[in-house]
Amino acid sequence: MSVSRDNDPEQHSDSAADTASSDATPPIRSQSPLASTNANASADPVWIKPGSAAFRRISIALFLAGYATFSLIYCVQPLLPELANHFVVGPAESSLALSLTTGFLAFAILLAGAVSEAVGRKQLMLISICVASVLNLIAPFLSDWHAFLVVRALEGLMLGGVPAVAMAYLAEEIDPKGLGMTMGIYISGTAIGGLSGRVVIGFLTDLFGWHVALGAMGALGLIAALGFAVLLPASRNFVKRPGFQVGYHLRAWGGHLKHAGLPFVFLIGAFAMGCFVTVFNYVGFRLSDAPYGLSQSQIGLIFVVYLCGSVTSSIAGALSDKIGRGPVLVVGLLLAALGVGLTVSDSLSVIIGGIVVLTSGFFVAHSIASGWVGRLAETAKGHASSLYLLAYYLGSSIMGSVGGWFWDQGGWNAVAGFAGSLLLCALLCGLYLWGRAAKVVRQSQTRVARTA
Repeated sequence: MSVSRDNDPEQHSDSAADTASSDATPPIRSQSPLASTNANASADPVWIKPGSAAFRRISIALFLAGYATFSLIYCVQPLLPELANHFVVGPAESSLALSLTTGFLAFAILLAGAVSEAVGRKQLMLISICVASVLNLIAPFLSDWHAFLVVRALEGLMLGGVPAVAMAYLAEEIDPKGLGMTMGIYISGTAIGGLSGRVVIGFLTDLFGWHVALGAMGALGLIAALGFAVLLPASRNFVKRPGFQVGYHLRAWGGHLKHAGLPFVFLIGAFAMGCFVTVFNYVGFRLSDAPYGLSQSQIGLIFVVYLCGSVTSSIAGALSDKIGRGPVLVVGLLLAALGVGLTVSDSLSVIIGGIVVLTSGFFVAHSIASGWVGRLAETAKGHASSLYLLAYYLGSSIMGSVGGWFWDQGGWNAVAGFAGSLLLCALLCGLYLWGRAAKVVRQSQTRVARTA
């Protein structure tokens, strides 16, 4: 994740530039309903201190929640060729098993925070993980393709109750000095869950078949839910509040969509994620066919390249502190495009190398874009982040399925061309943001020079 700079000129000068623009909107109150609820709940919050037993329990519980959520979401991605063969559907249609999950997840994230204010943080997360795990246990027993898709869509709807709510719980309960650590542990759980969900299911499929493998992921989700329920303490600084303030949320989202820069960041998330998921959705079809003939476990191992993303995203954050977000974002997108180009090769080693380069570039771009959201959004930052996640997962859902049409029509070269066009769109948005940031800096320097 990108690391913020206190002396970044963009932080202090974006406001003036946006207010001067013709599409500027009245400022939205920075205090959300959540903030006011917490303020009323306790003038002196009872923080959980780093190093305490409760701190360790929360860290483990949120790790389990992140693991369960993202392993359940992505466990079907390596199985798409198996699902296509079993249900006798094409590659594009098989991708709906993942696309519907991420699509419903995107919309559920928007509403999960408000719902949790009525039912409670822990309760919503626990219900979400349990129901999604049970649905994953049911899915292998379904013989109808459309019923299978309904179950996967419901999983996405339920799992939307974890990401946003987990972060809200941590922000309310953990001492600010330890918040970064617990948030990092939760994020590591999501990363390991997404990775193991893809890799472990490949090995289980080779050993026992995809039905058992998919059911096993559901069972692991229930075990994680049990650990989560036992370990996570009840909220101390949260008061349930019924109702949903529609007007406030609509104003917050609308204000961000009228911002001069934020919509372009949202589009970068959509296009970059769309490219990334498209490549990983259909590379399994290519590598399971002749002349490669890789097994499910071998294809699953390809997802280990996700580990490259954790390294490059950290490097990207440090670089952005030194040279700015714009150039790092553009380099990340160009790196991803190079990776897509390499996958056109017939050499298996070059294809794998291309996937590594694509993954590295994607995580650079994603880390910079997600960090840029918080910097550009001066108020209602949570709403801005939710819009970014909405665009991010909709890009995954829509573009990931559209890529199947290109696979059917022109094979891998067509898929690579489609993925490259998505990166081109993201690059154009990135160049605009880079230019806008540079303009804001120049305006700030001019104002300083005039007042000197």
